[in-house]
Amino acid sequence: MELLLNAMIEDIWIIAPILICSFLTIGVAINRFNYYSRNKRDVVLFIPKIQKELARNNLEGAQNLSVQLGGIIGEVTEEAVRIFSEQKNGFSRSFDIAASLATRKLESHLTILGTIGGVCPFLGLFGTVVRILYTFQDLAVQGNQSAAVASGIASALIATALGLGVAIVAVIFYNYFQSTVKRFEDDFQLIKLLFLSFVDSEDDMTLQQQTNIALG
Repeated sequence: MELLLNAMIEDIWIIAPILICSFLTIGVAINRFNYYSRNKRDVVLFIPKIQKELARNNLEGAQNLSVQLGGIIGEVTEEAVRIFSEQKNGFSRSFDIAASLATRKLESHLTILGTIGGVCPFLGLFGTVVRILYTFQDLAVQGNQSAAVASGIASALIATALGLGVAIVAVIFYNYFQSTVKRFEDDFQLIKLLFLSFVDSEDDMTLQQQTNIALG
């Protein structure tokens, strides 16, 4: 513990950025946990309800269900209902745009975690190399002092350990949140496929009617 405190005092110029990265990691993690928790919805239960409304061609009822669902999935479904009512032919492309905008919100701040996971080990390594250089410089001036060398190297390695520790935590959070975003994207695709099934069915009905008219 004493060695850690001494290293933080002597090498504050390199320890400080690593500590800032650790605070950023904690802040982003808390922010994303709260955001994803607020927006989590059970799409499996929601899909059959909105499917019934679409089967009845009750778009107002589908819109109301989307509002009641809330969260980012509710927002995407509201947009899907609007697109479905206004431009069925271009539904797929328009929905993909809405889903991409929602995904941007979900991925907000995650690049910070990815950057910290990549940079922190190098910050720690840089601090270690510089501290070892100072240690050998002192050794050259003061002569052979094995205890001082061992203490200097041990102090130097603390920066690497801290950098690796913060990076590992940041990467764990980054990968976890990326998997969470992927689950939201899967939900968006389920909603898209649901609406497309009704777009295709209406196209089939229109084609059948045109065929009947032509034959008649």
